[in-house]
Amino acid sequence: MQLEAMEHYGLTKSFSHADFFETENQRRIFNQLKKMIPEGQLIALSGVVGSGKTTTLSKLQEQLVKEKKVIVAKSLSVEKNKANLSTLITALFYDVSNDKNYRVPKLGEKRERELRDLIQDAKKPVVLFVDEAHDLHHRTLTGLKRLMEVIRDGGGKLSIILAGHPKLRNDLKGPTMEEVGYRTTLISLDSLQGSLREYVLWLLDNCSSDKVKPTDILEEQAIDYLAERLTTPLQIEQHLTMALMEGFTTGTKPITVEILEATLSKRIDDVEPRLIRHGYSDKVLVEQFNYKLAEVRRFFKGELDANRAKDITQDLREAGLPI
Repeated sequence: MQLEAMEHYGLTKSFSHADFFETENQRRIFNQLKKMIPEGQLIALSGVVGSGKTTTLSKLQEQLVKEKKVIVAKSLSVEKNKANLSTLITALFYDVSNDKNYRVPKLGEKRERELRDLIQDAKKPVVLFVDEAHDLHHRTLTGLKRLMEVIRDGGGKLSIILAGHPKLRNDLKGPTMEEVGYRTTLISLDSLQGSLREYVLWLLDNCSSDKVKPTDILEEQAIDYLAERLTTPLQIEQHLTMALMEGFTTGTKPITVEILEATLSKRIDDVEPRLIRHGYSDKVLVEQFNYKLAEVRRFFKGELDANRAKDITQDLREAGLPI
């Protein structure tokens, strides 16, 4: 957001720099995870795009590091679709040893034995965080499960927290992933349904000066409109930013429902964006359902033959997708 617009509405920082908004559900999840992590568990935390998975993981990691009861490791690889078991094991070596120049053995047998001994010598449980885990290959997920067993057999405890779109949860529940899925605790990080209005008020208050009230920035009806039309913190931050820019340009203060209507994406609730928020792009649908890419794209545009569109809709609904 431009500095002039921020000053116009009394904002002191952008919405992306807001503090952590913790709901009762998140507190419950934090407490649950803190109890499970020291025991050596495989956990999948799923949530739609923009629901706050990465922010929640960062907050949890921060608390665990501060408490010093477990060793926190995390993969920093930005190409999760290319990350494999070797990448994640390397992250474990670096963070457990606390030596970024650690010489990780290249041979698998020696590598696993050395990691097992390293975790055993640390005398603390270890937890590995993997964000965007929906991009991991199923062989990598199977390898992580087996790695946990190796560590456990050596007397150590390794927990792995996989965070990703609902596609991750659905994949783990599928028949081809029984070996891993049946041993995984699935936790859904729901978006702020029921707390969206509270979130809007908190966000405006957290990012503005003490002299500015949320209703100085948004009309009451506009706050209600945001809470009713949007579903995730990311959506609220993005559309609120666009509305403030438009309001600044037109000299509107506080922001009205009309400004929000003018800036809100007309396709926000279409089938394609809904599926993408759950981790199902056109290419993923092609891979999982053996559709043709061209017909998926026509389906998204509403241009597909009615009978074929009905078949695809039924397939997706039977798979539990938001269609």
